[in-house]
Amino acid sequence: STGILGAVLARGTLNLLRLVLVAALVVHVVCAYQLTVMNRKARPERYKGPRDYVVADFAARTMRWTGVIVLLFIGYHLADLTLGWVNPAPSGSTPYAKVIASFSSLPIAAFYLVANTALGLHLYHGVWSLFQSMGWNNRRFNHLRRSFATAFTLVVVGGNLSFPIAVQLGIIS
Repeated sequence: STGILGAVLARGTLNLLRLVLVAALVVHVVCAYQLTVMNRKARPERYKGPRDYVVADFAARTMRWTGVIVLLFIGYHLADLTLGWVNPAPSGSTPYAKVIASFSSLPIAAFYLVANTALGLHLYHGVWSLFQSMGWNNRRFNHLRRSFATAFTLVVVGGNLSFPIAVQLGIIS
Protein backbone atom coordinates (compact mmCIF):
# COMPACT_ATOMS: atom_id res chain seq x y z
CA SER A 1 0.00 0.00 0.00
CA THR A 2 1.01 3.64 -0.34
CA GLY A 3 1.52 4.10 3.40
CA ILE A 4 4.17 1.40 3.55
CA LEU A 5 5.83 2.62 0.33
CA GLY A 6 5.84 6.19 1.65
CA ALA A 7 7.42 5.07 4.92
CA VAL A 8 10.11 3.08 3.08
CA LEU A 9 10.87 6.03 0.79
CA ALA A 10 11.01 8.44 3.74
CA ARG A 11 13.36 6.14 5.70
CA GLY A 12 15.53 5.62 2.59
CA THR A 13 15.71 9.36 1.94
CA LEU A 14 16.58 10.03 5.59
CA ASN A 15 19.35 7.42 5.53
CA LEU A 16 20.71 8.82 2.26
CA LEU A 17 20.78 12.32 3.76
CA ARG A 18 22.55 10.95 6.84
CA LEU A 19 25.22 9.36 4.63
CA VAL A 20 25.71 12.59 2.70
CA LEU A 21 26.04 14.56 5.95
CA VAL A 22 28.55 12.09 7.40
CA ALA A 23 30.57 12.22 4.16
CA ALA A 24 30.50 16.04 4.24
CA LEU A 25 31.61 15.98 7.88
CA VAL A 26 34.54 13.68 7.07
CA VAL A 27 35.60 15.91 4.16
CA HIS A 28 35.29 18.99 6.40
CA VAL A 29 37.47 17.48 9.14
CA VAL A 30 40.09 16.29 6.63
CA CYS A 31 40.20 19.74 5.00
CA ALA A 32 40.54 21.44 8.40
CA TYR A 33 43.43 19.12 9.25
CA GLN A 34 45.12 19.78 5.89
CA LEU A 35 44.72 23.54 6.38
CA THR A 36 46.30 23.30 9.83
CA VAL A 37 49.26 21.36 8.41
CA MET A 38 49.68 23.89 5.57
CA ASN A 39 49.58 26.79 8.04
CA ARG A 40 52.25 25.19 10.24
CA LYS A 41 54.49 24.47 7.23
CA ALA A 42 54.10 28.04 6.03
CA ARG A 43 55.32 29.36 9.36
CA PRO A 44 57.25 26.66 11.24
CA GLU A 45 58.42 29.07 13.97
CA ARG A 46 55.98 30.48 16.48
CA TYR A 47 55.54 34.23 16.71
CA LYS A 48 58.11 35.74 19.09
CA GLY A 49 55.92 38.59 20.31
CA PRO A 50 52.30 38.77 21.39
CA ARG A 51 49.73 38.19 18.67
CA ASP A 52 47.66 41.13 17.45
CA TYR A 53 44.03 40.04 17.45
CA VAL A 54 42.62 43.23 15.94
CA VAL A 55 41.68 41.52 12.66
CA ALA A 56 40.79 38.06 13.96
CA ASP A 57 37.57 38.11 15.97
CA PHE A 58 36.68 35.64 18.72
CA ALA A 59 34.91 33.29 16.31
CA ALA A 60 38.02 33.11 14.09
CA ARG A 61 40.37 32.50 17.02
CA THR A 62 38.24 29.67 18.41
CA MET A 63 37.56 27.75 15.19
CA ARG A 64 39.60 24.70 16.20
CA TRP A 65 38.04 24.51 19.67
CA THR A 66 34.48 25.07 18.50
CA GLY A 67 35.10 22.49 15.76
CA VAL A 68 36.12 19.89 18.34
CA ILE A 69 33.12 20.75 20.54
CA VAL A 70 30.76 20.46 17.57
CA LEU A 71 32.33 17.14 16.51
CA LEU A 72 31.87 15.71 20.02
CA PHE A 73 28.33 17.10 20.07
CA ILE A 74 27.50 15.39 16.76
CA GLY A 75 28.70 12.08 18.21
CA TYR A 76 26.52 12.53 21.29
CA HIS A 77 23.56 13.76 19.24
CA LEU A 78 23.70 10.67 17.03
CA ALA A 79 24.02 8.37 20.07
CA ASP A 80 21.10 10.17 21.71
CA LEU A 81 18.44 10.90 19.13
CA THR A 82 19.41 8.76 16.10
CA LEU A 83 20.76 5.54 17.58
CA GLY A 84 19.08 5.87 20.99
CA TRP A 85 22.10 4.44 22.88
CA VAL A 86 22.06 7.16 25.54
CA ASN A 87 18.48 8.35 25.22
CA PRO A 88 16.40 8.03 28.42
CA ALA A 89 13.22 7.17 26.48
CA PRO A 90 12.08 3.53 26.39
CA SER A 91 13.32 1.43 23.46
CA GLY A 92 11.12 1.81 20.37
CA SER A 93 9.97 5.32 21.28
CA THR A 94 9.00 7.82 18.61
CA PRO A 95 11.46 10.55 17.64
CA TYR A 96 9.18 13.05 19.42
CA ALA A 97 9.30 11.03 22.65
CA LYS A 98 13.11 10.79 22.37
CA VAL A 99 13.41 14.58 22.04
CA ILE A 100 11.14 15.16 25.04
CA ALA A 101 12.96 12.55 27.13
CA SER A 102 16.39 14.02 26.37
CA PHE A 103 15.55 17.68 26.73
CA SER A 104 13.58 17.12 29.94
CA SER A 105 16.95 16.46 31.57
CA LEU A 106 18.52 19.80 32.52
CA PRO A 107 22.15 18.60 32.05
CA ILE A 108 21.36 17.29 28.55
CA ALA A 109 19.47 20.46 27.61
CA ALA A 110 22.34 22.58 28.94
CA PHE A 111 24.85 20.53 26.94
CA TYR A 112 22.79 21.11 23.79
CA LEU A 113 22.71 24.86 24.53
CA VAL A 114 26.49 25.05 25.02
CA ALA A 115 27.23 22.89 21.98
CA ASN A 116 24.93 24.93 19.75
CA THR A 117 26.53 28.14 20.98
CA ALA A 118 29.88 26.69 19.86
CA LEU A 119 28.21 25.71 16.58
CA GLY A 120 27.07 29.33 16.21
CA LEU A 121 30.61 30.69 16.56
CA HIS A 122 31.95 28.06 14.18
CA LEU A 123 29.19 28.58 11.63
CA TYR A 124 29.42 32.38 11.75
CA HIS A 125 33.12 32.37 10.96
CA GLY A 126 32.68 29.65 8.34
CA VAL A 127 29.96 31.56 6.50
CA TRP A 128 31.93 34.82 6.77
CA SER A 129 35.08 33.11 5.45
CA LEU A 130 33.23 31.33 2.65
CA PHE A 131 32.86 34.58 0.75
CA GLN A 132 36.51 35.45 1.23
CA SER A 133 37.62 31.99 0.09
CA MET A 134 35.51 32.36 -3.05
CA GLY A 135 37.17 35.71 -3.78
CA TRP A 136 34.03 37.70 -3.01
CA ASN A 137 35.79 40.01 -0.59
CA ASN A 138 35.32 43.73 -1.09
CA ARG A 139 35.25 46.45 1.56
CA ARG A 140 32.10 47.91 0.03
CA PHE A 141 30.22 44.64 0.59
CA ASN A 142 31.75 43.40 3.86
CA HIS A 143 28.80 44.71 5.85
CA LEU A 144 26.53 42.52 3.71
CA ARG A 145 28.77 39.50 4.29
CA ARG A 146 28.68 40.11 8.03
CA SER A 147 24.89 40.61 8.00
CA PHE A 148 24.34 37.41 6.02
CA ALA A 149 26.70 35.40 8.26
CA THR A 150 24.94 36.75 11.36
CA ALA A 151 21.41 36.13 10.02
CA PHE A 152 22.21 32.62 8.76
CA THR A 153 23.82 31.69 12.08
CA LEU A 154 20.92 33.11 14.10
CA VAL A 155 18.37 31.13 12.06
CA VAL A 156 20.24 27.82 12.40
CA VAL A 157 21.31 28.19 16.03
CA GLY A 158 18.06 29.85 17.09
CA GLY A 159 16.12 26.94 15.63
CA ASN A 160 18.36 24.40 17.34
CA LEU A 161 18.18 26.17 20.70
CA SER A 162 14.40 26.46 20.56
CA PHE A 163 13.89 22.71 21.15
CA PRO A 164 15.64 22.26 24.51
CA ILE A 165 14.38 25.66 25.69
CA ALA A 166 10.78 24.84 24.77
CA VAL A 167 10.94 21.48 26.55
CA GLN A 168 12.61 22.97 29.65
CA LEU A 169 9.99 25.75 29.84
CA GLY A 170 7.16 23.23 29.47
CA ILE A 171 5.95 24.72 26.17
CA ILE A 172 6.39 21.26 24.60
CA SER A 173 5.83 18.10 26.63
